[in-house]
Amino acid sequence: MNSVLAARAVRDFGDGFVAVLLPVHLTLLGFSAVEIGVLATVALLGGSLMTLGVGAIGGRHDHRRLLIAAAGLMVASGVAFAAIRDFWLLLLIAFAGTINPSSGSVSVFAPLEQTILTRAAGDEKRTGTFARYSLVGALAGAVGALAAAVPDLLAPLGLGQLEAIRLMFVVYAVLGIVGAILYGRIPPRPLAAESTAAVLGPSKGIVVKMALLFSIDSFGSGFVVQSLLALWLFERFDLSLSAAGLFFFWSGVLAAFSFPVAAWLARRIGLINTMVFTHIPANLCLIAAALTPSLEIVLALLLIRAALSQMDVPTRTSYVMAVVTEAERPAAASFTVVPRSLAASVSPSLGGALYAAGFQALPLILSGTIKTSYDLLLLFQLRHVKPPEER
Repeated sequence: MNSVLAARAVRDFGDGFVAVLLPVHLTLLGFSAVEIGVLATVALLGGSLMTLGVGAIGGRHDHRRLLIAAAGLMVASGVAFAAIRDFWLLLLIAFAGTINPSSGSVSVFAPLEQTILTRAAGDEKRTGTFARYSLVGALAGAVGALAAAVPDLLAPLGLGQLEAIRLMFVVYAVLGIVGAILYGRIPPRPLAAESTAAVLGPSKGIVVKMALLFSIDSFGSGFVVQSLLALWLFERFDLSLSAAGLFFFWSGVLAAFSFPVAAWLARRIGLINTMVFTHIPANLCLIAAALTPSLEIVLALLLIRAALSQMDVPTRTSYVMAVVTEAERPAAASFTVVPRSLAASVSPSLGGALYAAGFQALPLILSGTIKTSYDLLLLFQLRHVKPPEER
């Protein structure tokens, strides 16, 4: 279990600085904004397809070997981005590699890691384990984002920005080697007899239902991605860059440390209730912020939202792993994560269009309304489907 947590910290640290440095690197190579957007989209699409693929085969292969192979792909991706300057080759590598332009949750590693952690933790400790898993990832990603400043710190040493960023991609490759070593410490596990069964068997219906519900939530979240929320604060309140940076830092800290609180709460009121009854107040805070004229009150409401809105992250993962059979866990993890990511990619463009049309508060209101509808649907559809520890 500790090896998986350490490996997640290592790769999320790498994803954290790559997500920030990637557009700068591509710009320095002379690519246009359109080309950078295409490459980012292809990388996200490739990551989604690989996540689905590993979910499909994860129940029939040794998880340790698959994770080591994925870490090898991380090494190859880092070396390739450090060495190659041709756009079409980089496009191919972005599709087939592990470079993540969003530092998001869609990852070829995630279904396998979640399956291993579920097996190691058992029913009683599963949610707490995923709280630590989410906390480690969030904090490592935040530190990784700070590490994106390293190329500027190297400038006084005479190292050009492009060369320094290429060096950071080499560091990313080295992190892949470290990840492979950590994954190698996971004990091999003989495949169960049911591992040769279909990708999704008896749990197919509940997995499809969860994927659809989670996609509604992610579609709503896409209206208030960080860049759009920052734009709204800049334009409406003339918030400075330093103040915005401080606000988003504390938002991230509150969200990260809400994960263990969510695990504590889930032990008392249940996973679904924790997901729903922390989400709804967060959504109401978002709607209230859209209608409030005072900057101080708006920031307070958004910080309260940050402290509540991510409590469903470890509880949702724990719930998905709990209500399917062991052989179906890799597939369930990937088949519920990827549609969420695809749904979330649609709404930012709609939110930006609404903002450009003069309806600056409407994306926030739509987000809060859609996400509250999701919470009520989740409660209605899944309240009777209990994980083992709640039966």
